Amino acid sequence: MAATVTLHTTKVGMSKNERDKCRRNAIDKLCNSDIYCRDMLRMSTNAFEFLCGKIKNINQVKDYAQGTIQEQLITFLLILGQNFKNRVVGFFLCRSGETISRYFHNMLTGVIMLKDEFVKQPSGRLIQEHIRDNPRFFPWFKDCLGAIDGTHVRVKVSKVDAPKYRGRKDWPTQNVIAACSLDLKFTYILAGWEGSAADSRVLQSALIRSDPLTIPEGKFYLGDAGFGLSSKLLTPNGSARYHLKEYSQRGPQTPKELFNHRHASLRNCIERAFGVLKKRFPINTHTLL
Repeated sequence: MAATVTLHTTKVGMSKNERDKCRRNAIDKLCNSDIYCRDMLRMSTNAFEFLCGKIKNINQVKDYAQGTIQEQLITFLLILGQNFKNRVVGFFLCRSGETISRYFHNMLTGVIMLKDEFVKQPSGRLIQEHIRDNPRFFPWFKDCLGAIDGTHVRVKVSKVDAPKYRGRKDWPTQNVIAACSLDLKFTYILAGWEGSAADSRVLQSALIRSDPLTIPEGKFYLGDAGFGLSSKLLTPNGSARYHLKEYSQRGPQTPKELFNHRHASLRNCIERAFGVLKKRFPINTHTLL
């Protein structure tokens, strides 16, 4: 059974010292127990302390007695990892809604500043291990860097802007395009496009931005049929079966089907990466704050 942090707190009728004590107890439980930290913050205690250190080094988020970087990061991760509302986190940590909101946005700014350290594009000098050691893919996919695809994340926008953010879903979304390596590590992310925008249009934007998606000469990513075939993006053959479930009863029968089957087997990494991300941080499957 998943561990839970039991916090019997209320701001009503409590003195400042009592609130501070409850807050310290909650923070100590999360920071000192790997089980609590993984269940509530969605990372190990070592990863949490490592991230705290990285944020301190950029000097973007202030560490002060009444609101340490640890507490602010806990606030941020509780909202992302549990999809808690401000008032819920405020109840747990004995803080006002305004304080929780300020901590969240302070930490969001700090984490965004670390993006270039954690999301790095591949140089393309080495063949990915998953391909190099597998005769099903080597040497035919030896220049593959990974896979690229778009995913829709629900957003809250004004009624005026809602129509252009409503695409294939019944609610407003933004189309987030991402690239990942075959070991499920994101190497590029572009968010902000309206849900009505096609994946190919968002990809064009990613290639010409000031911080573009860079694909070295001779290398390529795998994409689905929603993208156009090019020297930098390898898409499936449209005249043959493609999805892996279509091959569950009858395996590949032709060279085109064999290519599609192996293409789908490799490109599946981006679907798995999106699945892990949304499972670990449920806020991605709900309306963003």
